[in-house]
Amino acid sequence: MTINDLSIADRMRTVNPFRVMEVLRRAKELEAQGVDVVHMEVGEPDFTTARPIIDAAHVALDRGLTQYSAAAGIPALREAVSAWYERCYGVKVSSRRIFITPGASGGLNLLANLLINPGDGVLLADPSYPCNRNFIRLMGGIPQLIPVTPAQRFQPDVPLLEQHATAVTRGVWAASPGNPTGTCLAREELERISAWTRARKYHLLLDEIYHGLHYRDDMPSLLQIDQGGFVVNSFSKYFGMTGWRIGWIVVPESCCEKTDILAQNLFIAASTIAQHAALAAFEESTLEILEQRRAEFRMRRDYLARALREIGFGIPILTDGAFYIYADISRFSGDSESFCRNMLEQHGVAITPGTDFGEHDSTRFVRFAFTTGMVQLEKAVDRLRRALA
Repeated sequence: MTINDLSIADRMRTVNPFRVMEVLRRAKELEAQGVDVVHMEVGEPDFTTARPIIDAAHVALDRGLTQYSAAAGIPALREAVSAWYERCYGVKVSSRRIFITPGASGGLNLLANLLINPGDGVLLADPSYPCNRNFIRLMGGIPQLIPVTPAQRFQPDVPLLEQHATAVTRGVWAASPGNPTGTCLAREELERISAWTRARKYHLLLDEIYHGLHYRDDMPSLLQIDQGGFVVNSFSKYFGMTGWRIGWIVVPESCCEKTDILAQNLFIAASTIAQHAALAAFEESTLEILEQRRAEFRMRRDYLARALREIGFGIPILTDGAFYIYADISRFSGDSESFCRNMLEQHGVAITPGTDFGEHDSTRFVRFAFTTGMVQLEKAVDRLRRALA
């Protein structure tokens, strides 16, 4: 039987490919052919998981902790996340409101099921993380893209939300720091957005997956401002546990019961071993390692931003979180996909076209991920300089 013999759900016509994974696939193919490729496409830290986390997983395996956990996660991890909010943000969050998920993607999928009815509109920045649009579409919702520019630091503000809200709007999804731009919502702007959504009885979801990997002093959590908001986070980025597939969400008290039911049905439970390993993510020995890595990411950011500007890329906003640089290529090309294809195929540098992240000015921008070491970054810069001389 072929796919042409099957009845595929109509909704699949609206789901876009995740282009960065296509770039990665092609880069791997070239490497298999002997081509040396510098990977600056995927948002995955190049560091292996910190040793205390790995050791905790071994201990859990030796203890035979390999069965399902509760759908919401093991109590100890939910309590550890709760303690993390009090330590980092000075805010008390009941562990009952914290649900451990299979990565942030599992959390976003759960919240899409919880919050979106067919026909509901959800306001999103353009550019932004591409999978969010697809999660919304799969629920029959309508992604309402808001073009954002360097003038707004690539983040939505209340005047833009007012401009793009319609009769079908039911929520706002934002990210701080954002992907692909690495920009953050200032505390005052987050307060204004929160007040605006509450006044209209819209839900507000903030993706905080890159918290910890920030290079500015004030990095507010939505939970400091709005206890009725929804937060998504993960152990993937700052904590370096991408392949463990472990994240969390925080929901209002009134949503706990329905969230638990959805978790039971959507994924039964997150990986038990990953949950026990993640307990060690909050240990002082682990945090010391993670802070050293954050300093390394900052050094990479400073080097790469300076080098790209010297080559001729436009970088209107310096990344203040995550590990991305969103660069304007208009001096070299008006087609980001063609530009990225050429850089990979002809010069061995894998980067992601802006078309992966939305529609607004997407052919003008590309995303560089500084998730590789300085030697590789210097090699990539040298190749770009020669290619674009």
